[in-house]
Amino acid sequence: MFSYQQPDPSGHFGKYGGSFVSETLTHAINELKDAYAQYQNDPAFVSEFKSELAHFVGRPSPIYHADRMSREMGGAQIYLKREDLNHTGAHKINNTIGQAMLAKRMGKPRVIAETGAGQHGVATATICARYGLECVVYMGSEDVKRQSPNVYRMKLLGATVVPVHSGSRTLKDALNEAMRDWVANVDNTFYIIGTVAGPHPYPMMVRDFQSVIGTECIAQMPDMLARQNAASTQPDAVIACVGGGSNAMGIFHPYIPFKNTQLIGVEAAGEGLDSGKHSASIQRGSAGVLHGNRTYVLQDDNGQVTETHSISAGLDYPGVGPEHAFLSDIGRAQYVGVTDKDALAAFHYLCRTEGIIPALESSHAIAYAMKLAKTMRTDQSILVNLSGRGDKDIGTVADLSNGDFYCRPSCQGQGVKGGEQPIMMVKAAALSSDGPPLGATSPQGSSAAHPLASLGARL
Repeated sequence: MFSYQQPDPSGHFGKYGGSFVSETLTHAINELKDAYAQYQNDPAFVSEFKSELAHFVGRPSPIYHADRMSREMGGAQIYLKREDLNHTGAHKINNTIGQAMLAKRMGKPRVIAETGAGQHGVATATICARYGLECVVYMGSEDVKRQSPNVYRMKLLGATVVPVHSGSRTLKDALNEAMRDWVANVDNTFYIIGTVAGPHPYPMMVRDFQSVIGTECIAQMPDMLARQNAASTQPDAVIACVGGGSNAMGIFHPYIPFKNTQLIGVEAAGEGLDSGKHSASIQRGSAGVLHGNRTYVLQDDNGQVTETHSISAGLDYPGVGPEHAFLSDIGRAQYVGVTDKDALAAFHYLCRTEGIIPALESSHAIAYAMKLAKTMRTDQSILVNLSGRGDKDIGTVADLSNGDFYCRPSCQGQGVKGGEQPIMMVKAAALSSDGPPLGATSPQGSSAAHPLASLGARL
């Protein structure tokens, strides 16, 4: 084991990270840094966070031995960390609880978030409903179409979902619009970023909240491996998909000191790493500044961010968390690519072999685990972070597989029992008064100048 202390006090992971924001956000970032420093080790805060994870999320999430898949691969034993069994169906809820707790303590009644696959949006809307916070979620219009079940979930939970029609209409553009909103409403708004990116302290803070994943694994794996007479007490390899990289960092970080455990991040290779249609920021990107931090970015020779591609909305992002960039540079983690085709094949394989429907994001990690297992001994082990479930993706998978899928009864021309008139959803306070429908409030400040346009204020 070796010592690892990152980031430094200014939020840098080597040459990556930091805080590149406009002056309009400097106060908000400093306020957040001070609040997190105050509460991150506060006994009452930590106790409440652990209680919420246990009783609201349902942690610890189990580790499952994929016995049949392991036998069919003919090599290493494959284990799945079942983050898909969390409340809301993914790892995202771990982080949103922590940040929402900060929002309450900072007196911020309004929360904004960005989302790609919709899982972070659902998690944010969920915790805002629990804590009574106003919630506005920005989502690329392309992702709104391909993740429509999660869009409706957010609305059911009381969130206002704002489609973003600029740029590639995906996660990058949703984050841009959320930043603009934050600038315009900085006094009363808390921005819950969903990944280990953004200006300091977000990469560190999100990592810390998500590290419960790896911490649990370190406690759970010795017993799991002992049952299989494994050669070691911890896995030989830990694998996770990487877009921005929060689920990967959540399982990687506690394992960094374990030098005999290989850390492998799986990026979206799309149609191939040399096709130009992928989201492999570490493997095909270069150092640059994106969304307030220095990291690997997919950009052209003029420093303009290029469009990305992935079958999975959650990996469709042109950057990566700065700590991932650092781990790659120092050789502590390895980053590989899996194509759309192989991820889709792994999705179907896990469904029919283990009875688990994975998210398309997680399917990238499953695909690489299947490949790697064949090169290893049967007394070795691989731990995969199954970061989310695939309910949200069945429409996409059905289209790509030429399958029949109907989103709701009316799609088949069927009626629905329960009344002829639509139900008006209202806020609790409106049950005794004439309140507005849920989600009726529109976000403010969408025309504000982009807060990252000026890089003059570096914290």
